[in-house]
Amino acid sequence: CVHAAAIAIKSFLGLVCDPVAGLVEVPCVKRNATAATVALTAAEMALAGIESAIPLDEVIDAMNEIGKSMPCSLRETAQGGLAITPTGQRIQAEFL
Repeated sequence: CVHAAAIAIKSFLGLVCDPVAGLVEVPCVKRNATAATVALTAAEMALAGIESAIPLDEVIDAMNEIGKSMPCSLRETAQGGLAITPTGQRIQAEFL
């Protein structure tokens, strides 16, 4: 249902991609697990008759605009966010 998709995607607008050590383990795996629960909740909401106030195509357009406006350091480069925390740097040094 398009309403479920719109509801779910809106929950992740602006989410950065900041893989520690450039890998998709931290924090991506845990984010994927929480995303699954958001998807299920969005589906339940849509089945209960709750509609997204913003149509799916507009949500996708907004997601595209947000992504383009984010700095490169937050777009899967491991140059920002959790990847550059002291612990993130330690993990990277231990891994490499």
